[in-house]
Amino acid sequence: MKEEMLARLVAQAEGRPMDIVTVRALIEEASDLGAGRALERLGLADRRAEGDMRELRELLSAWRDAKKAARGAVIGWVVRIAMAMVLLGIAVKVGLVGLVRG
Repeated sequence: MKEEMLARLVAQAEGRPMDIVTVRALIEEASDLGAGRALERLGLADRRAEGDMRELRELLSAWRDAKKAARGAVIGWVVRIAMAMVLLGIAVKVGLVGLVRG
């Protein structure tokens, strides 16, 4: 296992000056072991994790698209209401409201 390889590298390096190859091997094994532990703690160490992450990314993308569409719809309605208010104001100013009343 990874722990055994790391332990062997540490034992090999003890008591003598380390060369760059040993240092790199220690760093690589330790980082690989740490990444594996982090994935296990997050529950992403099993075979389904890749599919789960893909699905989560798709859901997040859909959520962002929905937010963007909702924001666009709200802005569209605000612009329409503002334009209607401007037209209503012009109609009142010109006196078209009196023509409608009779």
